[in-house]
Amino acid sequence: MSSQLRFQVVGEAFKKHPVEVPAPSERPSEFFAKYVFNRQKMKAFLPDNVFEKMTEVIDHGATLDLATADAVAAGMKKWAMSLGATHITHWFQPLTEGTAEKHDGFVEHDGKGGMIEEFTGKQLVQQEPDASSFPSGGIRSTFEARGYSAWDPSSPVFVMGDTLMIPTVFIAYTGEALDYKAPLKKALHAVDKAATDVCHYFYPDVKKVVCNLGWEQEYFLVDEGLYAARPDLLMTGRTLMGHDSAKNQQMDDHYFGSIPERVAAFMKDLEIQALELGIPCKTRHNEVAPNQFELAPIFEETNLAVDHNMLLMSLMKKVARKHGFRVLLHEKPFAGVNGSGKHNNWSLATDTGVLLHAPGKNQLDNLRFITFIVETLMAVWRHNGLLKASIVSATNAHRLGANEAPPAIISSFLGKQLCQALEHLEQDTAIEEALGDKHTIDLGIPQIPELLIDNTDRNRTSPFAFTGNRFEFRAVGSEANCASAMIALNAAVAEALMDFKQRVDARIAEGEETLKAVLAVLRQDIRTCKPIHFEGNGYSDEWKKEAAHRGLDVEASVPLVIDRYLDPGSIEMFAKTHVFTKAELEARNEIKWETYTKKIQIEARIFGDLCMNHIIPVATRYQSVLINNVHQMREIFSGDQLQQLTANNLTLIQEISEHTNFITTQTNALIEARRVANRLQDVRQKAIAYHDNVAPLIEEIRYHVDKLELIVDDELWPLPKYREILFIR
Repeated sequence: MSSQLRFQVVGEAFKKHPVEVPAPSERPSEFFAKYVFNRQKMKAFLPDNVFEKMTEVIDHGATLDLATADAVAAGMKKWAMSLGATHITHWFQPLTEGTAEKHDGFVEHDGKGGMIEEFTGKQLVQQEPDASSFPSGGIRSTFEARGYSAWDPSSPVFVMGDTLMIPTVFIAYTGEALDYKAPLKKALHAVDKAATDVCHYFYPDVKKVVCNLGWEQEYFLVDEGLYAARPDLLMTGRTLMGHDSAKNQQMDDHYFGSIPERVAAFMKDLEIQALELGIPCKTRHNEVAPNQFELAPIFEETNLAVDHNMLLMSLMKKVARKHGFRVLLHEKPFAGVNGSGKHNNWSLATDTGVLLHAPGKNQLDNLRFITFIVETLMAVWRHNGLLKASIVSATNAHRLGANEAPPAIISSFLGKQLCQALEHLEQDTAIEEALGDKHTIDLGIPQIPELLIDNTDRNRTSPFAFTGNRFEFRAVGSEANCASAMIALNAAVAEALMDFKQRVDARIAEGEETLKAVLAVLRQDIRTCKPIHFEGNGYSDEWKKEAAHRGLDVEASVPLVIDRYLDPGSIEMFAKTHVFTKAELEARNEIKWETYTKKIQIEARIFGDLCMNHIIPVATRYQSVLINNVHQMREIFSGDQLQQLTANNLTLIQEISEHTNFITTQTNALIEARRVANRLQDVRQKAIAYHDNVAPLIEEIRYHVDKLELIVDDELWPLPKYREILFIR
């Protein structure tokens, strides 16, 4: 990119104006789920007996027979065509971190040389995408192509554009899951069964426990022209080089600040379209870093919440381009400022309306509360390494442990009051005395009422924090599929609850009263899971040493953290909860290692190209300008005056030489490190080689590139700088 073009692109960014977004004539409550085939639409477009059957299928897992499927397909087609739909697709979540779809038209031969519009129950329930073209981790050979997508009735179909979108699971011909949805549904079923069984100690009428998820999607917006002028952003989603802007987030003035006009127009457009697709958008605001923002919905059942998050990420990209932006979902697109996460607010609730992680109004309710808190902590203690493995990636590794992101050590913050409650219970104190009450703060200002203060503060460095009536898994990355973390967490909690019930039942069988048995086992578990509690600063070096002493997983290498999926305890837990077989875990690990390698490989290639074809030529050109200047000065000046006048340029010439020599030498070393790693046949060893030998070289070379950015004439520098990218015009 020439410097002239760079300044032209930056100038165009200043001229951008908001895209006018006409407001719908209806209120949001009236157009919410306009394009979703929800119960209201089913009631209107399906016969009564078919609607009742579908209710049984959705609410109670009844089997869907083909005759019912045909009737549902007919109603769906009529509804979808009324919205202009001409195609259908099975919409699924392969192991690529994105979504996939293959569109088929509503057309078949009519037998008379013409065409008819048709959609059958068989087409609704099942399709056959090519399984060999998606990551399978060796489960399927290249020549073994058959795979199936199967409708998930618990997640409503929707119309997007001219296509009826049908959420599905995706499995191999041999039955193994090749997606995120199938194991997620298994994990949710496991935690439902285990939590319901434990609830019966307190509430015999509970028939079902639902897992709820409220995600918080953070993202960056950058001007589309500036994005296109940065090959690293275009190809990797992050800036591989770039010096800090003099002003970034140090003034804390962007956080919760006034939303820029262009961004507000984008947010409005996005929210309208999201609400029409049934995504219950609730909150929007500026985040901490410049150009960083957040969108959060009302919590939903986890399977649906995951679908909605995947849909939203796709929708964001489409809407952003309409407004002259590009959305960056990479966890760390810019060095030196906050990265982006996707906090997962996780909770369990009964079909009778009890939030299981919320304290109650009597002793029985509070015993239930403590039970689910402690058994969740037991799950996190036993599988802290696995939970870390569920959220690590080549991209999230840049974010964890910096700029308010949680560290790469899983611990749980509970707050002073809950910690004291567990200590009291361990010492046989009454539950009410242990829990205490919420307290208030009187600000002494007549117009301001007393503030009701929560029983827990917030700890921004805690990866898994209790926040009053739920846990917040804060380590999840912004571009990740939430299902990965939710599979591991729900399966681990299901195992903990199953083990808890088994031990309680054993005591009851020996004649102990139920509640006494529950308390006795709880006291054992409170002692056992103590190492996972941490209330302090997760960034400190002291905590890293303390965490290792407590037996927590402190590994930071992504390829090695992924190993936790194949620990004997993980394999046993996933088998016990019927979520993954060992073969499925091995296959997924192979995919994770391969994905890690490919992402670092792409970064290294782009980085090397930028260094050798953009940075070195420009730095050398500027160095030549300085050298010519020194020669010309010698024709005019001499002696001490010449030395004084040329000293600065000579210093710059030397610095440029030192930086360019380092960049050239180490870029060649980077290429060789890639070659050596690529010769390794074992996918795990190759990922380790890329982590240990390739990725560090990128960071070492970047330091020298960023120093050159401060030296080289601004008019010559080929790439838009942070100060130009990071502020919306």
